[in-house]
Amino acid sequence: MATLRNLKIKTGTCKRVIKELRSYEKEVEREAAKTADMKEKGADPYDLKQQENVLAESRMMIPDCRKRLEASLADIKETLAELESNQEKGAEIDEAQTVIAEVETVFQTSEA
Repeated sequence: MATLRNLKIKTGTCKRVIKELRSYEKEVEREAAKTADMKEKGADPYDLKQQENVLAESRMMIPDCRKRLEASLADIKETLAELESNQEKGAEIDEAQTVIAEVETVFQTSEA
Protein backbone atom coordinates (compact mmCIF):
# COMPACT_ATOMS: atom_id res chain seq x y z
CA MET A 1 0.00 0.00 0.00
CA ALA A 2 1.32 3.40 -0.99
CA THR A 3 1.63 6.13 1.61
CA LEU A 4 2.64 9.77 1.42
CA ARG A 5 5.82 8.85 3.27
CA ASN A 6 6.73 6.28 0.58
CA LEU A 7 6.03 8.87 -2.09
CA LYS A 8 8.29 11.38 -0.34
CA ILE A 9 11.11 8.81 -0.19
CA LYS A 10 10.72 7.92 -3.87
CA THR A 11 10.63 11.62 -4.79
CA GLY A 12 13.90 12.13 -2.89
CA THR A 13 15.42 9.19 -4.74
CA CYS A 14 14.48 10.69 -8.09
CA LYS A 15 15.96 14.05 -7.11
CA ARG A 16 19.21 12.41 -6.00
CA VAL A 17 19.57 10.41 -9.23
CA ILE A 18 18.90 13.53 -11.35
CA LYS A 19 21.59 15.37 -9.42
CA GLU A 20 23.97 12.44 -9.88
CA LEU A 21 23.28 12.27 -13.63
CA ARG A 22 23.97 15.98 -14.07
CA SER A 23 27.13 15.63 -12.03
CA TYR A 24 28.41 12.81 -14.26
CA GLU A 25 27.56 14.78 -17.40
CA LYS A 26 29.58 17.74 -16.11
CA GLU A 27 32.42 15.42 -15.14
CA VAL A 28 32.52 13.95 -18.65
CA GLU A 29 32.73 17.44 -20.14
CA ARG A 30 35.50 18.42 -17.73
CA GLU A 31 37.49 15.22 -18.27
CA ALA A 32 37.08 15.40 -22.06
CA ALA A 33 38.47 18.95 -22.03
CA LYS A 34 41.36 17.83 -19.83
CA THR A 35 42.11 14.88 -22.15
CA ALA A 36 42.03 17.12 -25.23
CA ASP A 37 44.34 19.58 -23.50
CA MET A 38 46.78 16.81 -22.59
CA LYS A 39 46.82 15.57 -26.21
CA GLU A 40 47.40 19.10 -27.44
CA LYS A 41 50.33 19.62 -25.09
CA GLY A 42 51.85 16.24 -25.98
CA ALA A 43 51.61 14.75 -22.50
CA ASP A 44 53.33 11.54 -21.48
CA PRO A 45 51.58 8.55 -23.17
CA TYR A 46 51.09 6.79 -19.82
CA ASP A 47 49.42 9.86 -18.26
CA LEU A 48 47.29 10.30 -21.36
CA LYS A 49 46.18 6.66 -21.22
CA GLN A 50 45.25 7.04 -17.53
CA GLN A 51 43.25 10.17 -18.32
CA GLU A 52 41.43 8.37 -21.14
CA ASN A 53 40.53 5.60 -18.68
CA VAL A 54 39.11 8.18 -16.26
CA LEU A 55 37.05 9.65 -19.08
CA ALA A 56 35.79 6.21 -20.15
CA GLU A 57 34.73 5.40 -16.57
CA SER A 58 32.81 8.64 -16.32
CA ARG A 59 31.07 7.97 -19.62
CA MET A 60 30.06 4.48 -18.44
CA MET A 61 28.27 5.94 -15.43
CA ILE A 62 25.81 8.00 -17.50
CA PRO A 63 23.84 5.03 -18.96
CA ASP A 64 23.76 3.45 -15.49
CA CYS A 65 22.31 6.64 -14.00
CA ARG A 66 19.77 6.89 -16.80
CA LYS A 67 18.65 3.31 -16.16
CA ARG A 68 18.26 3.99 -12.42
CA LEU A 69 16.39 7.20 -13.19
CA GLU A 70 13.99 5.36 -15.50
CA ALA A 71 13.32 2.74 -12.80
CA SER A 72 12.85 5.45 -10.20
CA LEU A 73 10.47 7.35 -12.48
CA ALA A 74 8.34 4.25 -13.06
CA ASP A 75 8.27 3.60 -9.31
CA ILE A 76 7.21 7.13 -8.40
CA LYS A 77 4.51 7.17 -11.11
CA GLU A 78 3.09 3.89 -9.81
CA THR A 79 2.99 5.14 -6.22
CA LEU A 80 1.49 8.46 -7.30
CA ALA A 81 -1.25 6.74 -9.32
CA GLU A 82 -2.15 4.56 -6.35
CA LEU A 83 -2.34 7.56 -4.01
CA GLU A 84 -4.42 9.56 -6.50
CA SER A 85 -6.84 6.64 -6.90
CA ASN A 86 -7.25 6.71 -3.10
CA GLN A 87 -7.87 10.47 -3.42
CA GLU A 88 -4.99 11.38 -1.13
CA LYS A 89 -3.97 15.04 -0.89
CA GLY A 90 -0.79 16.71 0.25
CA ALA A 91 2.31 18.68 -0.65
CA GLU A 92 4.14 15.40 -1.34
CA ILE A 93 1.87 14.72 -4.32
CA ASP A 94 2.53 18.16 -5.82
CA GLU A 95 6.27 17.74 -5.29
CA ALA A 96 6.18 14.29 -6.92
CA GLN A 97 4.41 15.69 -9.97
CA THR A 98 7.04 18.43 -10.23
CA VAL A 99 9.85 15.88 -10.04
CA ILE A 100 8.16 13.69 -12.68
CA ALA A 101 8.00 16.69 -15.02
CA GLU A 102 11.66 17.46 -14.33
CA VAL A 103 12.73 13.86 -15.05
CA GLU A 104 10.78 13.81 -18.30
CA THR A 105 12.47 17.09 -19.29
CA VAL A 106 15.87 15.54 -18.57
CA PHE A 107 15.04 12.61 -20.85
CA GLN A 108 13.75 14.89 -23.62
CA THR A 109 16.81 17.15 -23.62
CA SER A 110 19.23 14.24 -23.66
CA GLU A 111 17.42 12.59 -26.58
CA ALA A 112 17.52 15.77 -28.67
